[in-house]
Amino acid sequence: MNRLKLLIVTSGGLGLAPKAPGTFGTLGGVAIAWLLRDTDPFLAWLIAACVVLYLIGRALAPWAEARSGKDPQFYVLDEVIGYLVTIAWVAPPSWVTLIVGFAVFRLFDITKPPPVRRFERIPGGDGILLDDVIAGLYGLAVMAVLRTLLPGSEGNLWIWNPVL
Repeated sequence: MNRLKLLIVTSGGLGLAPKAPGTFGTLGGVAIAWLLRDTDPFLAWLIAACVVLYLIGRALAPWAEARSGKDPQFYVLDEVIGYLVTIAWVAPPSWVTLIVGFAVFRLFDITKPPPVRRFERIPGGDGILLDDVIAGLYGLAVMAVLRTLLPGSEGNLWIWNPVL
């Protein structure tokens, strides 16, 4: 059972990377977004994935913290959820959106602008998860600005297009 828990909280083992486990763990979010790209409606499935992962992550947080202390590095479900929040659109993401969203989310997850860091102080699973959800909301705001300002925002670059 502990192996299954570890597999889940490490996003299939990505969080066990010896260097930058959060960055590698975020790739789990990229994979989920890619797998959901053909679902309809995309946003509903994405939100459902976030809610399910949050509930699972919150339930497994005490186990992870008992094993390795507050907010263990191998625990990367928070990065997966934060990334999915960053790329939350009504339309499925293109590969450009996935890549830009990855960079934007990692920036906010690493720098933790106010009040992101404050959420880390919350005890238990919510403290592990909420700072990344808030970083994801910052990322979503930046993605919305980029989508509005950059050429191609109404089509090919920002929305899933199988031709790309």
